[in-house]
Amino acid sequence: MPQSPDASDPKPPTAQRPLVRPVARPQPAPAAPTSPPPAVEKPPEPEIELFDPASLRQQPIPAPSEPMQYRAIGLLRGRYTPSEEQFTRGEMKTADGTTIEAVLLGRVMSLVKNHLDLEQEHLWVVYPRTREKHEDLHVQIVGVWEPENLSKSEEESEAEETPNYLPSSEVEDNYFSIRGEVIFHTPEEKSMVIKIQQAPRKKDDRAKAFKLKLRGELTGKSVGYFWEINAKREGADLVVMTAKSIGMIPPRKKSKEEIERGRFSRPGGRFGGGGGGGGRRPFGDRRPSGGDRRPSGAAPQPQAAPRRTEPLPKPVKRRTDEGTDNVTSEA
Repeated sequence: MPQSPDASDPKPPTAQRPLVRPVARPQPAPAAPTSPPPAVEKPPEPEIELFDPASLRQQPIPAPSEPMQYRAIGLLRGRYTPSEEQFTRGEMKTADGTTIEAVLLGRVMSLVKNHLDLEQEHLWVVYPRTREKHEDLHVQIVGVWEPENLSKSEEESEAEETPNYLPSSEVEDNYFSIRGEVIFHTPEEKSMVIKIQQAPRKKDDRAKAFKLKLRGELTGKSVGYFWEINAKREGADLVVMTAKSIGMIPPRKKSKEEIERGRFSRPGGRFGGGGGGGGRRPFGDRRPSGGDRRPSGAAPQPQAAPRRTEPLPKPVKRRTDEGTDNVTSEA
């Protein structure tokens, strides 16, 4: 039976940690009250200008409506003299004495006949053209810019607010806006040709294009790119003042007729053989598989004698009365 320890036995002393006087630690100084950060002033939002369609007609040549809008339009100040044979064809004599062939378009004919004094100079809105053979400048008259003389009547002007049109005396003449594709450029000769697409007048009409020759130089890649050119007339030439490249002309989509035409004509297409010798022959090199191969209309050739297939007969000796031998053959 185990003996229980005696309660009177002394316990071993335990080590006690001496008391430590608390050390007062310095408290951090309270932070000074910080001022709120200055409010950042936002830049004023740009004012959105409302589009005014009438602003496009407050000047003779409005700004382009699209980055790649084709056009060729300009201003000429001079006197138009119709020919004796036809009123719509004549000459334009400019202020510097240059004579340019001119054509009146139908939309401006009544205005010229009824409201203009052809003995006076006017500011004409024209479409420039250059002929491919002679390369001389001629124009198509599409309008007249004289808002101070061709304004509405007083009753109409009081009823409606008319925009402030730029008077013709403040418009620079001999200015031309050319926008199109550069298809030819020779910096040595300072010559270039611009191709300008015309929108079809009717829905079913095909788009047309014309070429315009200019004098001047372009920097960088020019051929195959769309350019915006500001030109000035000098004599009978259009000279480049400033030019800006807009971008490369995107590839034109082929019509269904062109796709079908290319499918039938290109090598390796629907009826052409590939480069490796397989496939059917083209139309011009195809031969009939059997029958008479002579071309039609040829004269008939004589037929050859039939070939003999029987063996040749052996010679037989026959004796005659005179004692000579005659050699005959059995048929």
